[in-house]
Amino acid sequence: MSEESFISDFKKLIKLRLTFLVVFSASISFLIGNKQQDESINWINWLILTVGGFLVTGAANGFNEIIEKDLDKLMKRTSDRPIPSGRMTTGQALVLSLFMGIAGTLILVRLNFLTGVLSVFSILLYAFLYTPSKRKSPIAVFIGAFPGALPPLIGYFAAFDRPQISWIPIILFLIQFVWQFPHFWAIAWVLDDDYKKAGFRLLPTTQRDRVSGLMTWLSTIVLIPVSLIPTIMGFGGWIIGGVSLILGLIFCWFGFMLYRNLDIKSAQKVMFGSFFYLPVVQLVLLFDFNRIL
Repeated sequence: MSEESFISDFKKLIKLRLTFLVVFSASISFLIGNKQQDESINWINWLILTVGGFLVTGAANGFNEIIEKDLDKLMKRTSDRPIPSGRMTTGQALVLSLFMGIAGTLILVRLNFLTGVLSVFSILLYAFLYTPSKRKSPIAVFIGAFPGALPPLIGYFAAFDRPQISWIPIILFLIQFVWQFPHFWAIAWVLDDDYKKAGFRLLPTTQRDRVSGLMTWLSTIVLIPVSLIPTIMGFGGWIIGGVSLILGLIFCWFGFMLYRNLDIKSAQKVMFGSFFYLPVVQLVLLFDFNRIL
C-alpha cells in the first residue's frame, strides 16, 4: 500500500469530515470555557484538546467501521471504505483504532480527569451501543444523540483545571443533542434506500411517511426555544439570540417543507441546513458570550 493510498484510506476510516466537525464543536466550547473564566486562551491546552479529540473521535469511527464492515459492503455509499473494499484488514483497522483511542484518552487526561473519562464514555456509547442499535430500532437516533452531544461538554470542561458542573455546559450539550434529531432523520430520509440494504432502521417509523416527516419538523421546532436558552440564561447576548431565532425559523421552514412534500429534495435541504446551522450558532455564541458568575 502506497503512502498516498494509506492516507486516503485512513481519512475514510476515521470519517475525516465528521471528525473535524466534532473537534470544531469541542474547540469552540473550550474557548467559551476560557471566556467564562475571563482568562487568556491557553493555546497549548487548546492544541492538546484538538489532537486528543481528533484521535478519540477517529477511534470511535474506526470501531464503528470494524463492527459494520459486512454491512458496509451492502451499501453504495460505504462499499468503498477501506475494510469492506479489502484495502485494509480488520486487524489493521483495530490496531489503528486502539492506538488512537488510547493515545487520545491519555492526551485528554492531561487536561483533567473528567475530560478523559468523558472521552472514553463517548467511544463506548458510539461504537458499542449506538452502532449495533441501528439495525434494531429507530431509538438508535436517541441513543446516538448522547455521544454526539458530548463534544461541547468535553471541550468546555477541558478549559478548567478543576471542572465544575454549571448550566453553561449543560445547555451547550442540550443544543447539540436536540440538533441531532433533524440532522440524522434528514440523512436517514435521503439515504433510506441504501440504509435498508443493511437493515438500518433510523427514520422514526422506519419509513419515508407522514409521521416521520412530522417528527423531523417537530424536532426543528423544539430546537428554536432550546437555542434561545443562552440568551434567556444571560450568558448569551442578543446577537446570538437573534441569529439562533432566524436560523431556527429557516431550519423549521425546511422541516415543514419536508412534512408537506415528503420528498428527498426537501430532506436534503434539512440535511444541508443542519450542516450550516450548528457551527454558525456555536461561533456566534463564542463571540457574543457574556461571562456570568
